[in-house]
Amino acid sequence: MIRSLRFAMVALAPVAALVLGPTVTLAQAPPATTTPPATSTPTTPAPSDTTPATPAPAAPTPDKPDQTAPTTAAPATPSPTTPPASATAPASPPATQTADPFGEEVTLAPKTVLIYTGNATWDSAFESLMDAFKAVSGLLAKQGITPAGNPMIVYTSTDDNGFVFQAEVPVDQEPKNLPKNMSMGKSPEGKALKFVHRGSYDNMDNTYEAITNHLDDKKLEAKDLFIEEYTTDPLKTAEDKLVINVYVPLK
Repeated sequence: MIRSLRFAMVALAPVAALVLGPTVTLAQAPPATTTPPATSTPTTPAPSDTTPATPAPAAPTPDKPDQTAPTTAAPATPSPTTPPASATAPASPPATQTADPFGEEVTLAPKTVLIYTGNATWDSAFESLMDAFKAVSGLLAKQGITPAGNPMIVYTSTDDNGFVFQAEVPVDQEPKNLPKNMSMGKSPEGKALKFVHRGSYDNMDNTYEAITNHLDDKKLEAKDLFIEEYTTDPLKTAEDKLVINVYVPLK
C-alpha cells in the first residue's frame, strides 16, 4: 500500500492544514522582706566560705497569707502554627502531552544541504535510504564536518516499482571531493503542510493514507514531491521508535 499511496502523493495531491507550642511560665514571687530596726546601724557580716542558706519562709498565719507561695502565671496565648510549606504549596499538575501536528501549515526555509541522489525499489526502500544516509554521514565524518540539521529524504518521482529520491543533510560548510552521486544544493522551500509519523518506516501506510484523505477533503493542490525529515537519528534509533515529520509542499 505504501508504494501506491506515495505514488498518488507525488502524482496528484490536494492539501489543507504549584510550632510554636504554648509556653507556660511560672512567675517567682519576691522573697519575704523584714523591716530593719529604725535606730540600729547595720553591720557588714564577715565573709564566709560558704554561701548562707536561703532563710525558710515564714509560716503563714490566718491574717497573713504565705507570701512565698508561687503563683502560676496565666498561660500565654499560643501562636498560630505555621503549616509546613508542602501543605500549602499546591502540587504541580502532571505535564500533558500535546497532540502531534496534523496538516499544520508551515513555511519551509531553504537550507544548504549535501545531497545524495539515488533510486530504490519499494521492497528495499528503507535499506536503500539508510545506505544513502550512511554514505553522506561517512563523508562528513571523514572531513570533520558536523551536520547542521536533521537528515531528510525528498521523493522526486515514484511509480509502482520504485522511486527516485534525494537524501539531504544540512551543512554549514561545503565538503570537498564529492563523488558523482553527491552534490551541494538547497532543500525545498515555501508553504507546506506538516504531518508526524511515529513508528517504523514499513508502517507509514496509515500515515500516508490519512494524509491523502486530508488533502482530498481540503481540495487543495500539492507539488509533485514530498519530504520526510527524520527528527530521530535513523542510523541509531530502533526502527519502531522513529519519529518522522512529513511535509507536503503546496502549489
